[in-house]
Amino acid sequence: MTIRTLAVVGTGLIGTSVALAARLCGVTVYLSDRDESAVRAAAVLGAGRAEPPPAPVDLAVLAVPPSQIAPVLAELQEKRLALSYTDVASVKAHAEREILDTAPDPSRYIGGHPLAGRERSGPLAARAELFRDRAWVLTPTRLTSRAAFGRALDLIALCGAVPRVMRARAHDDAVALTSHAPHLVASLMAARLGEGPPEAAHLAGQGLRDTTRIARGDSRLWSDIVESNAAAVADILTRLQEDLSSIVAALYDLADPGRGRELTGKSRHTLVDLLDRGVAGVGELDGPRPDTPHPGQRIPCGPR
Repeated sequence: MTIRTLAVVGTGLIGTSVALAARLCGVTVYLSDRDESAVRAAAVLGAGRAEPPPAPVDLAVLAVPPSQIAPVLAELQEKRLALSYTDVASVKAHAEREILDTAPDPSRYIGGHPLAGRERSGPLAARAELFRDRAWVLTPTRLTSRAAFGRALDLIALCGAVPRVMRARAHDDAVALTSHAPHLVASLMAARLGEGPPEAAHLAGQGLRDTTRIARGDSRLWSDIVESNAAAVADILTRLQEDLSSIVAALYDLADPGRGRELTGKSRHTLVDLLDRGVAGVGELDGPRPDTPHPGQRIPCGPR
């Protein structure tokens, strides 16, 4: 299956990056966004045409917040914008339920989520190589057609990404741990900087900068993401809270030399155990992975 025409609805970082990758492969791309300045910026970058397509395109990519996927899909299907539809939202299950209930033709839709991004947002941060060798999850429903699945795979190939197929709920549980909860933890840590001593920011090293880097993300978008996956994120944070309560109690014990050797020993063991578990957890991330793309690196086009 070949994509010759593409509509990108939402010209932020991800939508514009998809458009740029498709344009490099000769695809005709049509851009739209409620923010006219974002559309103009994406068009100036060469991401596509800031105009409606003259006929239904092969595939429409919905690059809008998770809560907007279902209503936007219903609106676009009523207008017959495309033959097939996908999205790039980082939460899938909530939108999937709505789509199965409200979309004019759910068979033409397949959920998608490219596991790539930057702490910067907007079309000016977009890069055609953003998805190079990154996982791109597809979450087909029981109604998804073979044509919609095929066009989504073709898009992933055009962007140089690696497809993975998952159930929507399994996807959301996974990203709650790997993305959504970490973002909130980074924000909590970064928020403390505004309440610390004035000298603290001048003493910050790379460790703190790495820990808080993702806290720069768009707060309105991230609020929508976390709300759309609230239960799964809450489960992760509850477990973190239990660990944090344990470590806080241990630290107070260690700070009081009058607590006795036995209690101090247990508290030291609690501290070391947490640090060891952290080392082991990071080891899970250290397996083989593709090289990270560098600015200016060209992506290979998929089958044409």
